[in-house]
Amino acid sequence: MTHRTKVLIVDDHPLFRGGLRQVILDDGRFELVGETGDGEDALLLIQEKKPDVAVLDVKLPGLTGLEIARKLQEKRSRTRVIMLTMHNEEELFNRALDGGAMGFVLKENAVEEIVKAIVAVADGQHYLSSTISGYLVRRRHRAESLAKEKPGLDDLTKAELRILKLISLKKTSREIGAELFISPRTVEAHRANICSKLGLRGSHSLLQFALENRSAL
Repeated sequence: MTHRTKVLIVDDHPLFRGGLRQVILDDGRFELVGETGDGEDALLLIQEKKPDVAVLDVKLPGLTGLEIARKLQEKRSRTRVIMLTMHNEEELFNRALDGGAMGFVLKENAVEEIVKAIVAVADGQHYLSSTISGYLVRRRHRAESLAKEKPGLDDLTKAELRILKLISLKKTSREIGAELFISPRTVEAHRANICSKLGLRGSHSLLQFALENRSAL
C-alpha cells in the first residue's frame, strides 16, 4: 500500500479548520491524524501522533504557531511545518523560515493551495503562496550580499552557524548551551571563533551583527 502523508491541522477558527479538513479528507494521498485549535494541545498531538506535516496557524491560544515550530526545530522533530497566516508581512515570513517552517501559506489562498503545499513540504521542498514568492527572492539576495560583505561566513562550521542564528534570536550563551547540549563555556569559545572569522570586535558587535542580518543567515 502506498504511504499516505499524515497531516495535523491546527487553527482556532472552527469554520476555517473545517474547510481544510474537508480538502484533506477528500485527497487519498493524505491521512488526517488530528486537529485542534490550541497551541499547547497541538504540541502534545504532534509528539503523540508524529504527523509528517503539521499545518499551523501563526496566531493560536496557548502557544503560537511560531513557538511550536521553534520547539519542533529544537527537538529535531521529523514533522515538517506549514505556517498559515492572514497577514502578508515579510518580517513574519522571515521569522517562520528562521523557525524551521517549510511552507508559508496565506489564509485567503489556503483552500486552493493547501494540497500543493502539503505535497511539496512532505517531499522536503519549500512552498510559498505565489503572492509572497518575492520574499524568498529578496531573502536569497540578502544572503548573497552578506556573503560577499563577510566572506568569513563561509569559514564558519555548522555548529558556529547554528550558534550565530541562535544569537540572532537574542538567546544567551546559557540558553544556547542548554538547547545544543553543550556548556556555556563551549558556547563562549564558539562565539570568540565566530568573531575572529567575521572580523568583529567589541563586546556587543556579534549580537548587533546577528540581529541586523538575521533574515540573511
